Amino acid sequence: MLYPILWLVSSSLKPNDEIFTTAHSLIPSRLEFNNYVTGWAGFAGTTFATFFKNSMIISVVSTIGAVISSALVGYGFARISFFGKAFWFGCMMMTMMLPSDVTMISQYVMFAKLGWLGSFKPILVPQFFATPFFVFLIVQFIRTIPQEMDEAAKMDGCSRYGIFFRIILPMIVPALITSTIFSFYWRWDDFIHPLLYLNRPELYPMSLALKLFLDAESINNWGGMFAMSTVSLLPIVIVFFIFQKYIVEGISTSGLKG
Repeated sequence: MLYPILWLVSSSLKPNDEIFTTAHSLIPSRLEFNNYVTGWAGFAGTTFATFFKNSMIISVVSTIGAVISSALVGYGFARISFFGKAFWFGCMMMTMMLPSDVTMISQYVMFAKLGWLGSFKPILVPQFFATPFFVFLIVQFIRTIPQEMDEAAKMDGCSRYGIFFRIILPMIVPALITSTIFSFYWRWDDFIHPLLYLNRPELYPMSLALKLFLDAESINNWGGMFAMSTVSLLPIVIVFFIFQKYIVEGISTSGLKG
């Protein structure tokens, strides 16, 4: 599991002509830090700082939208009775079995008619309408919280929104953090959606910009690509090591503490 990462870091420090000729060795003949300099310089006046900023905007805004909307929808399915709840919950679960390739063309046509192509809107806006996997995760977590707590809050004068924000939300923090981690990973690594909807290099995230190292010149800049690939790993590695304990807790534990 670790060897590909070690090979990536090692290759980012090798001269461009030695990356594949000495691929069996993790020790560079000399340290080529210039790969990071040329990689960060970017392409056609657009530095990698711009690509990094775009990735952060897409990942952070999408994650905020997905987690907040999924928490609200999950609370509705778990605690509010309404006509056809089981049917709509089943429909939502079935969307998890639907391959994204099936809806790709229809979504592209819809966003084209809305005039959203060439912007972040097709990537960001859908995230504010809940993510089925996160909804399911949060629903299962909320169901472990006794409804007597809701009834006690009602007796104290709490509305449904008050119960959600004061009672439910603080108790589902592990599930929210788990959803946050997954959402951040998925958006940070996403390649196909930026490829479909973004048509200007200054809007590209890092996942799409890395491909430019293979297209920007006749001699591929493998050293620069591996250097920037190493840089692109840093945010998700940092996020993982900070919040790793919540991943298992959010999936396997109950909503009650103590």
